[in-house]
Amino acid sequence: MFKPCIVVPVYNHEHAIGAVVEGLLRHGVPIMLVDDGSSAACAAALDALTQRYGQHQPPVLLERLPQNGGKGAAVLAGFRRAGQLDYTHVLQIDADGQHQTADVPAFLAQAAAHPQAVIVGYPIYDESVPKARLYGRYATHIWVWINTLSFDIKDSMCGFRVYPVEPVNALAARRNIGQRMNFDTDILVRLFWSGLQVVNLGTRVSYPSDGVSHFRVWRDNVMISWMHTKLFFGMLPRIPKLLARKWQAR
Repeated sequence: MFKPCIVVPVYNHEHAIGAVVEGLLRHGVPIMLVDDGSSAACAAALDALTQRYGQHQPPVLLERLPQNGGKGAAVLAGFRRAGQLDYTHVLQIDADGQHQTADVPAFLAQAAAHPQAVIVGYPIYDESVPKARLYGRYATHIWVWINTLSFDIKDSMCGFRVYPVEPVNALAARRNIGQRMNFDTDILVRLFWSGLQVVNLGTRVSYPSDGVSHFRVWRDNVMISWMHTKLFFGMLPRIPKLLARKWQAR
């Protein structure tokens, strides 16, 4: 059975989220907005969307966190709710409009064809991408290749992807996953360690439609560096298993 839903973590993107929802509704998949402790203005925008589309088919649902916990906390809250509602897969997409909602069918088609895999977007940027952000990603790419002993993950930072619900909820129940900007990389490496296949899919990315970025240079770079350190030492005892997996894939 393939029963997907879309999870959108939202934190103070009241100017962009309406257009994102409008774009997603075209694809006939239930949408779950997760309010990550947003401002009153954003909370009101989310309430208006769910009042307008709550009875729509497919519906727009709202999960509200009492305080801001970070992107990872919001996405994982969406996964828990998706599991309770018996969805088998979650398509994760950002709320700021940087991702192309027209690519949703391609991601879902790959997920239906590879139901036990993670379908991971790798960005095809236009000229709007900040150069510092573009070049800074390569450090993470190198660490991910080291920590997986593999080039299977083309980009670990793109927030447009499809996961099978059960493995994610099982992983989150036994491990602390990065709660903020370290989430996308942390969960993907750990799912790879647990044996899930990664299918990479290109998608166009623009930065961002409402001009709001929640990336905090010092805080988030320190957090990401600490994540890579923990993943490296977590990788070391897994070397035999990772090498065996690589050999079997030949």
